[in-house]
Amino acid sequence: MNTQTIKAHVAFIGTGIMGLPMCRKLLEAGYTVRAWNRTVAKAAPLAEIGGEVCRTVDEALDGAGAVFSMLENGPVTDHVLFEARGASGCAVDVLEPRATLVVMSSIPVETSLSQAASLRKRGVDYIDAPVSGGEAGALKASLTIMAGGDEAVIERVRPMLECMGRLTRIGPTGSGQLCKLANQVIVGITIGAVAEALTLAGAAGADVAAVRAALTGGFADSRILREHGQRMIDGAFTPGGRADLQLKDLHTALAFSEGLRLDLPLLRLAEAQYRRVVDAGLGAKDHSALYLLLQGANANADKSFP
Repeated sequence: MNTQTIKAHVAFIGTGIMGLPMCRKLLEAGYTVRAWNRTVAKAAPLAEIGGEVCRTVDEALDGAGAVFSMLENGPVTDHVLFEARGASGCAVDVLEPRATLVVMSSIPVETSLSQAASLRKRGVDYIDAPVSGGEAGALKASLTIMAGGDEAVIERVRPMLECMGRLTRIGPTGSGQLCKLANQVIVGITIGAVAEALTLAGAAGADVAAVRAALTGGFADSRILREHGQRMIDGAFTPGGRADLQLKDLHTALAFSEGLRLDLPLLRLAEAQYRRVVDAGLGAKDHSALYLLLQGANANADKSFP
């Protein structure tokens, strides 16, 4: 396994809410980056800071030493990189042996294993490295990066990943996605807990901002209480992490748990709640918009206290 520092250009695939600032961090660190996005205009700002915006995936991947993918989900990643046919076959056929594909999207564990096996036949290395921290983390380069794959391969791309946040190797291929499932279970359930707590306090006449302030620093404190609790109070639901993507991850976690014959009732309830959020037309809002669903469901609550 080649463990030398990658000196060829870096390709970045998927420059949306998260991908754009992540790609910016690579450019700011001095890497040569070719970027591709399905909507070319979304990648255009990268050209202003030295990036090359490509018209095709093949163009971005050709000659790349490392490829970072931040596409929406597993099926989209499979389609763009492994299924769509171009002049040279599918996109990953352009990659040279010992190139490294780093998939930073949240995809099923089984999908990451399948992708790794497909690339292994081509002599290409693979890392699953999903992230947590939302748009704010991407902008501040403070993302939590959970990596699965060969240790030597991860070390080879560590300097690039650390331009975006804090990297932890979890274990072999697929374990990064497994860690992200655990992350999303905690996030989804905790957002629900904060939303219900603030709904309870507000319905009874308390100042919810004062309640949130009082709880910070105690056992109920969390980053979600601080950040998403404030979003709920402010009614600020422009997405850092979309509700429909939260549902996607909870559904993936639930299906995976059922495959292990686990009974995880809080996960099952959180998945059902986020399905209601999406069905209510709130899927494009921040995942803290679960609070809006609760507000609507409890509009007729008795608010006579005290």
